[in-house]
Amino acid sequence: MKLLICDDHAVVRSGLSMLLHGRHEIEVVGEASEGDEAIHLAKKLRPDVVLMDLSMPHGKDGMTATTELKQILPDTAVLILTMHDDDEYLFRAIQIGASGYILKNAPHEELLTAIRTVSTGNAYLYPTATKRLMNEYLNRVKEGGEGAEPYDSLSQREKEILGWIAKGYSNKEIAESLIISVKTVETHKSNLMEKLGLRTRPELIKFAFKKGLLDYE
Repeated sequence: MKLLICDDHAVVRSGLSMLLHGRHEIEVVGEASEGDEAIHLAKKLRPDVVLMDLSMPHGKDGMTATTELKQILPDTAVLILTMHDDDEYLFRAIQIGASGYILKNAPHEELLTAIRTVSTGNAYLYPTATKRLMNEYLNRVKEGGEGAEPYDSLSQREKEILGWIAKGYSNKEIAESLIISVKTVETHKSNLMEKLGLRTRPELIKFAFKKGLLDYE
């Protein structure tokens, strides 16, 4: 299995390379310090798995690099290795085509398991992330009733504004784009969140992701 490591910290790259090379038939074929370098090396080395950090302030970030890599090398699995234990990062990573998501504080054996899993074409999420996703789904079913679809109760304008909000636009920016007042945007936002049973922005982003309303590039 050919593995490419992408992380902006040289010590982290070196440590991962020493840990992984030669274990379970893993061959570390290259190291990159930012996204553009990872893309260049991946095109040249054709790794089976790219171990990708998300936050790389001195070059192309991991989300952008993963998006481009999956377009160029769709059969290469990207495993996100990050410090961000955050649902929004997790959902975005899945949305853009990452095969797995694991935290940097995970035990070594868990990292090895994640690499082996994504190399075979399967997906891997760290255990607490999987549990959170399952709990959220079960809560939705319990609150709304099995088969209920609160999204269908939204008006077309409310659905449109939901998408804008989830993508990070302010009420003022939405109002200017749709040529309506800020007060109208606020009213639609209040109504749609009440219909969907949502209370916070992270909940709204999770819902929008599940409905396929987010298209990160």
